[in-house]
Amino acid sequence: MTASPTDSGNQHRIAHITLDDETILWRNADVEQERRVAIYDLIEENRFKPLRSAERGARGPYRLDLKVQDGRLAMDISDCQENPLESLLIGLARFRRPIREYFAICDSYYQAIRKATPGEIETIDMARRGIHNNAAELLLERLEGKVETDFATARRLFTLICVLHIKG
Repeated sequence: MTASPTDSGNQHRIAHITLDDETILWRNADVEQERRVAIYDLIEENRFKPLRSAERGARGPYRLDLKVQDGRLAMDISDCQENPLESLLIGLARFRRPIREYFAICDSYYQAIRKATPGEIETIDMARRGIHNNAAELLLERLEGKVETDFATARRLFTLICVLHIKG
């Protein structure tokens, strides 16, 4: 039996996500693929409970709009009828290094896919996953007290935060 949006296990989740196109300054095929996969995976399986909205009776599922403004991540949360519920601003200063490291290791990974041995690719991929995991843990810390979520959702959200930071 599949859960309906009103079942308790499925109500606090993201059903739709958008990224501010004006924030994304540059794209390439690899980045677009990562964005599509992250959004698809996020919509398919996530846990997302904005605590202030839930305290006021909002049950989800939710729409999430992400953008970067004034060096902060803006998370605009609304219900499925697009009624605004709350906006969160998360400082991104602590994410600068993980984002930079993630971009660097992803560049190495994409180059390795084209010309490296399977062992070299695996080593780079392990390093990439490690950076990604650490950044997801940092995001979980930054969302604490604001949004209840899980590790997998935080990983996918970090991918999308990186997409918003691509300068080309």
